[in-house]
Amino acid sequence: MGILLGVVVGLIVLVLLVVVHELGHAIVAKRNGVKVEEFGVGFPPKAWSKKVKSSLLGKNVEYSLNWLPLGGFVRLQGEHDAADKKGDYGAANYWAKTKILLAGVAMNWLVAVILFTALAFVGMPKLLPNQFAMGDTREVVLQPLTIVDVIEGSPAEKVGLKKGDVLVSINDKTPVITAELNNATTQLRGQTVAVTYKRKEIKKTINLTLNKEAGNTGYMGVKTFGRSELKSGWSAPVVGVGITVQLTWETLKGLGQVIVDTVVGAGQKLFSFDSAIQHEGDKKLSKVSQSVSGPVGILGVIFPSFVEAGLKPLILLSAVISLSLAVMNFLPIPALDGGRWFTMTVYKLRKKELTKEREEKIQAIGFIVLMSLIILITVVDIGKFFK
Repeated sequence: MGILLGVVVGLIVLVLLVVVHELGHAIVAKRNGVKVEEFGVGFPPKAWSKKVKSSLLGKNVEYSLNWLPLGGFVRLQGEHDAADKKGDYGAANYWAKTKILLAGVAMNWLVAVILFTALAFVGMPKLLPNQFAMGDTREVVLQPLTIVDVIEGSPAEKVGLKKGDVLVSINDKTPVITAELNNATTQLRGQTVAVTYKRKEIKKTINLTLNKEAGNTGYMGVKTFGRSELKSGWSAPVVGVGITVQLTWETLKGLGQVIVDTVVGAGQKLFSFDSAIQHEGDKKLSKVSQSVSGPVGILGVIFPSFVEAGLKPLILLSAVISLSLAVMNFLPIPALDGGRWFTMTVYKLRKKELTKEREEKIQAIGFIVLMSLIILITVVDIGKFFK
């Protein structure tokens, strides 16, 4: 029942976020003289539709509900760049087209700001060691950093750390969340550090020599869980914007790392005859598969666990997905908004006509590649259920 509820909630959230994205395109298109022909929730086949004589999106716009609950769409008149009739998207000037194409990105980014602002006011989970905050922000520890597993043969096992121990500090600095511990051990790798921990309310300090390389055990060799929240007052809107900017950059860095690991890992796996290098390639590709989720993983695993955790985690997940939609659609990927803008811009700079046939071919290739990646990720997601 929990999984079913999570899937339903996940579908509703994803549809709403995509509808908001498409609404951005439609509103900006209408404001720039481009006729909106249809605004749909879900994808065809059509379940219901009605043409409205006058509405927010213009005159004689068809509004539709469709059977596939996977998002939404907006259909503009003359959507090809080469269209030239009055009211066509193609007839709009370059700046108007830019605003129309990137309006969806702006809407998803704005939704992320609003949701992060709400969380900053009621309690923003601490996600990063250097998370953006203002002067009136206070930290509330919900659960101290607790060891949930000690890896065999690790430095932690050698000095006697056990499951259930609470990590108080590393060299007198307090790691409240796992990200802070990872940051501290990475900076101090290879060094001997003073680890203060609590076991059954008894506090002890021991010396522990961290690994020089992360290897299979990490630098310290523990798996931990800890939670804290940052609460803001008057500064919540500023914090909301700051967190969104910070996580936008972290998302771009994460995507870059995924691409690097995929290319390097595949190269090591396919083109090297050295077993050690092939093993390193396997590790990189495995890391990528664990860090990327498709529709099955998001709806079948992530949303059910966040719904079960409560309203705050669900709002956080919705904000992160909205931000991810903004970032992905901004990138120059054919078939997505950023790709269409990039293609249009390249042809404009080259002073060549972007014909309907050329545009359709470019977008079709991009769409096939995108769908292939989604199918591949979905297969990997399904495979995780059987491990």
